[in-house]
Amino acid sequence: MSDTLFYKRSTFVTHLPVGYRYSPSHFWLEPAGPKLWKIGFTKFATRMLGEIVDHQWEKVAGDPVNSGEILGSVEGFKAISDLYCVAIGTFVEGNPILREDAGLINKDPYGKGWLYIIEGEPDSKCVDLNGYKALLDATIDRILENQHSPE
Repeated sequence: MSDTLFYKRSTFVTHLPVGYRYSPSHFWLEPAGPKLWKIGFTKFATRMLGEIVDHQWEKVAGDPVNSGEILGSVEGFKAISDLYCVAIGTFVEGNPILREDAGLINKDPYGKGWLYIIEGEPDSKCVDLNGYKALLDATIDRILENQHSPE
C-alpha cells in the first residue's frame, strides 16, 4: 500500500490510502494500470459487514459491467451482502486468493483482501480522499446521532 492518511472519528480509526478513489458505498479503487482499477472494501465497510467467511462471483473475465450492477456476493457471520460494481467497463477478474481465504477481506482490506479488477472508468460518484473523509464524517455522525436519539 502507498502513503496513507490517519483517520479517526469517534471510535472508528483507520489509515486511508492516498491517491485512491472511494465510492459512496465504501469501496476503494486503486489505479492498477491504464484504465485498470483494483477494487476492494474500505475498512469502514468491513467493520459494518462483520467477519467475511465466503464470497462468489456472478461475472466472469470479459463480461461487460455497469456501475450499480451486482457482480457477486460476500457471506459473513451476520448476513449475505451483494457486491456492487463501482465502475463502468469490463470485469477482468475476482481476487483468486479469496477462494482459499475470504478472511483476507477483513484482515487486509487494502492489500491482499482486494475484491476485483475492472478495466474501464470509476463511477462518476467516486470521490478523492478528501471527499471520502467528508463522507465518512457525515456517515459516522449520522450513526452517532441515531444511537443517541430517543425512540
